[in-house]
Amino acid sequence: MAPEERDAAHLWDMLEYARHCVTLLANKSEHDWHRDLAVRLAIERGLELIGEAARRVSTTCRERHPEIPWRNIIGQRNILAHDYGQIDHDRLYKTATQDIPPLIRQLEVLLPLVEDEP
Repeated sequence: MAPEERDAAHLWDMLEYARHCVTLLANKSEHDWHRDLAVRLAIERGLELIGEAARRVSTTCRERHPEIPWRNIIGQRNILAHDYGQIDHDRLYKTATQDIPPLIRQLEVLLPLVEDEP
């Protein structure tokens, strides 16, 4: 598989997991977030998978698309995967509710461009 095809696959994974996070939090308040361990764990995992997919996107693709906060996404993945005792659930809620919806829009625009790149 060519690097561009792999990039598109990883971007697609990012988009799918981001959409899952939004769906899981639909109609849930911050109070619900703090009371629902299953949702918190699912969102943690979704954000970790978004970061893992972002980490696998080629450096070339990341450099072509600086509008995506690659470093932040990958950094959060590293915290979730390796420093799980340091997880700030308020920050994860903010990420899932405020940062993920714009990321979805960016990825939806980006995917057709990456698929058309040489």
